[in-house]
Amino acid sequence: MTKDRLFILEHDFADPGLGGERHFYCKDCMTVEGLLASFPALADRVDVIRVPWPRPRAAVVEAIGAENQNLPALVFATEDGVVGFVNEIEALLAALHSRHGIPERHP
Repeated sequence: MTKDRLFILEHDFADPGLGGERHFYCKDCMTVEGLLASFPALADRVDVIRVPWPRPRAAVVEAIGAENQNLPALVFATEDGVVGFVNEIEALLAALHSRHGIPERHP
């Protein structure tokens, strides 16, 4: 793996657990989408993978395991093949800053 991989939910999804008729977006994924739009070079530095809402999310499971399907998730590229990742928004934003040079989030 040569680039970090950024997993985010597709923009518009129905939640079968809530009847499947209402449509939603993920607030944290939209925050990340805003960063991608505001800092277009970020999209060149990471592989952005948009996945559908329903679990299991096969691409995420393959990358970081079934127990780690919370999104957004940033999976770190490593030379030794050891998988590292963050899938909590504040840690993810900090990793985007430290690994990819985007500005820090203001406290």
